[in-house]
Amino acid sequence: MRRRNVVYSGRPAPAPSAAPKPPVVVQKPGAKPQPKKRFAWRRALVPAAVALLVVVVAALWLSQPPALTQAQVEALVHRAIEDMPPKPTTTDAFEKILPSVVAVRATPDDGEEGTKGMETGKQDVQRGTGVVIVESGIILTNLHVVNGMRRIHVTFSDGTDAEAEVIGQRAEQDLAVLQAKTLPDDIMPATMRSTAGLRPGDEVVAVGFPFGIGPSASAGVVSGLKRDYISPEGKRMLSNLIQFDAAVNPGNSGGPLVTLDGEVVGIVTGLLNPTEQRVFIGIGFAVPIENAASAIGLSPF
Repeated sequence: MRRRNVVYSGRPAPAPSAAPKPPVVVQKPGAKPQPKKRFAWRRALVPAAVALLVVVVAALWLSQPPALTQAQVEALVHRAIEDMPPKPTTTDAFEKILPSVVAVRATPDDGEEGTKGMETGKQDVQRGTGVVIVESGIILTNLHVVNGMRRIHVTFSDGTDAEAEVIGQRAEQDLAVLQAKTLPDDIMPATMRSTAGLRPGDEVVAVGFPFGIGPSASAGVVSGLKRDYISPEGKRMLSNLIQFDAAVNPGNSGGPLVTLDGEVVGIVTGLLNPTEQRVFIGIGFAVPIENAASAIGLSPF
């Protein structure tokens, strides 16, 4: 192949283009070099972070309460003890349930002699206790107290004496329901409490009229639950009873067994005694209030 001769004009060929050079900065004599500003914002945050840390530490230190002195600790303990509600006592329980307790007297006679017998305390008068559970004058007691009797009288806590009649009964639990025909102005039904949380060792109080004396209170504890007992009066097997050791005697039958809060957990129904004297030896039984209330179709809770 033939090589061509390239002929250029008189002017030299232009040089290839190059990137423009940065301008030359001429620094004046004696001037300090300018610092680079690439990371200046980070250096500005350091003092602010240090200041914030100082503020946080100071706030935490100031928020710590000063150490209490021994005298201050004792004062706080005494104040806490004073603010605690006092534990209820047997007296509290007795005073709370008393307005709901009635004396029950029943006799087989329905004439003048029967009334006199009730007043003089002859042997044909059956004495027991009852507890008002509805303000309309509905009273729970034991069936063996009123069973077969012609006349029944109840005496309320304010002294009101009223005739009563049996309106219901549950023989399998030795329970009777009475309706008083005359009511006092300030009749007060008892507060009932479930036995679901009742445990052996819990303190209880039995209130009633032992041998017709009363109202009387006796204190003890729950000895056991779900006991069986054969009633000497009706020769019936009673089941699911509360066993307790608060002193009860003939006349307590039908009375309330209450907690220290004065709430009824049972109806006293009998006492266990191997002797013929039928006096208390430390084992009493009560029908749970759930069973007692269901005798009249009432849900107590």
